[in-house]
Amino acid sequence: MNYNIAIDGPAGAGKTTIAERIAAELDYIYVDTGAMYRAMGYFFIQNQVKSLEEVSDLESFCSQADITISYQNGEQQVLLNGENVTSYLRSEEVSRMSSIVSSHSAVRCKLVELQKKLAETENVVMNGRDIGTCVLPNADLKIYLTASSKTRAQRRYKELTEKGVPCNIEEIEKEIIARDERDMNRELSPLRQADDAIRIDCSDLSIEEVTARILQLFQEVRK
Repeated sequence: MNYNIAIDGPAGAGKTTIAERIAAELDYIYVDTGAMYRAMGYFFIQNQVKSLEEVSDLESFCSQADITISYQNGEQQVLLNGENVTSYLRSEEVSRMSSIVSSHSAVRCKLVELQKKLAETENVVMNGRDIGTCVLPNADLKIYLTASSKTRAQRRYKELTEKGVPCNIEEIEKEIIARDERDMNRELSPLRQADDAIRIDCSDLSIEEVTARILQLFQEVRK
């Protein structure tokens, strides 16, 4: 029997960090679906496509993007048409484009199929925005991880400044709020908490505290 853990929540809530830690603790496969969507967003940018309206046949265009996940030295790597694009996926431009393209069915259908197939045969920890509601509706444990927009902006600002990337915390928070609005109100698979998901507000919690809480919940599920 294989187990699936779904972690959903808004941008900047710490889903990736927490999911990675949970997967490492359990020796499960970690699947960052957001990275897959960012790779598709990067594909659009690389092809100088600024909006979906510029593509006459979106399904055919998306079929040209082969997105896969591999592991090197225990770390997840995202491959776009054979090229490792992991280092390009955290920019604000890519994040903004991924939010736009992920609202279209042609993009989502392509990526959801891969995600479902992986979860059917492996123990996985998967994070995103519609994992518990759409991709893995029968997941053994569903978590909705959230935090205030101010807290999320502070975390993103710290991450970027540590990398030497010039940024403005007020602008970051505005973009986070705008992205929440897009994600929650998109027609296809909007961001929302699944009815059977456990909500964790991590605004005032450490990474260690959140990780311990989720592991405890999962042990209760397995019992």
